[in-house]
Amino acid sequence: MHVTPTARPDIDAAFMAAAIRLGTRELGRTWPNPAVGALIVADRGAGPVVVGRGWTRPGGRPHAEVLALAEAGDLARGATCYVSLEPCSHHGRTPPCAEALVAAGIARVVSPLDDPDPRVAGRGHARLREAGIAVEVGPMAAEARRVHDGHIMRILRDRPRVTLKLAVSADGMIAGAGGAPVAITGAPARAVAHMLRARHDAILVGIGTVLADDPALTCRLPGMEDRSPVRVVLDGGLRLPRSAALLRRPAPAPVWVVAAADADPHRRVELESLGANVLSAPRGSDGHLDPAAVLELLAAQGITRVLVEGGATVAASLVAADLVDEAMLFHGPGVIGSHGLPAGSALAAIAGSGAYRREDRRRLGEDVLDSFARLG
Repeated sequence: MHVTPTARPDIDAAFMAAAIRLGTRELGRTWPNPAVGALIVADRGAGPVVVGRGWTRPGGRPHAEVLALAEAGDLARGATCYVSLEPCSHHGRTPPCAEALVAAGIARVVSPLDDPDPRVAGRGHARLREAGIAVEVGPMAAEARRVHDGHIMRILRDRPRVTLKLAVSADGMIAGAGGAPVAITGAPARAVAHMLRARHDAILVGIGTVLADDPALTCRLPGMEDRSPVRVVLDGGLRLPRSAALLRRPAPAPVWVVAAADADPHRRVELESLGANVLSAPRGSDGHLDPAAVLELLAAQGITRVLVEGGATVAASLVAADLVDEAMLFHGPGVIGSHGLPAGSALAAIAGSGAYRREDRRRLGEDVLDSFARLG
């Protein structure tokens, strides 16, 4: 007969922080599921010891709790499970994690948040309590919410979490004449930008960026090429050329093209024959694709986190619609000149309107990275 471990706030916070960090190992690759981490902690006499670790794997399966229990084996009986989101309670592609914890003889479960997914929504915690397991909800809730914000927003607001990334010259430009690509930042800043790609489910640009820059939109950090996100192009009129790098290079990640419903059906068939997945979204009153409808469409596909690297037009439309949750502004020291393409209203709205709070500033070689979060 085991004795249920008692709550110890300092120890609980430390193990929960570790479980949250563990879950972020696959952040950007677990969609449509959240990136969850789990620790099985047993009292081994000299103090609590981690006997099992798990984190949600690419594609959302297996779940973190199942992997942690498998590693712990018999040592899970009478132990505490720290899991960064409520264990699931529904039958999907795998049995419920709550039932796995009960069957393993776990004595106590600590999690920071209820999962807002209506298939769970407190039922996982309730099932554990029904089985006599002590359940504590709340430790490190703010930290867990930041990691799971994309999942939460997809469930409650029908859209993914949006991060806007802009690289801006010292004179407020984001490109050269006519949108021509210009190296604004150095290698350290570019490495951070590629890590941002690796930690998002999808990267989104407008067709203007593709026509001007012909980007591949992949993660090119050594050893992380397989972490490239889904590549999404907003292309209302289906102008994406068949020669685009997105289509002609080996595909490390899918290409989704979002077109207007009235786009040329022959072009739609042509792009799909080249490997693109063409989706449809309505136009807004300005004739461009409705940004809110685009995000709702991506959420319906399972996307929880989107990195926007589009040009000034896409950035401005998302900011104006109050759809940007976080902004990463990379400031380079060079000057492009008056012939360049200005960052426009998006930069002013983020850095000077009071609608966003600067949360961090980092120096990256000769560049500066400012991180902003939307207020409210």
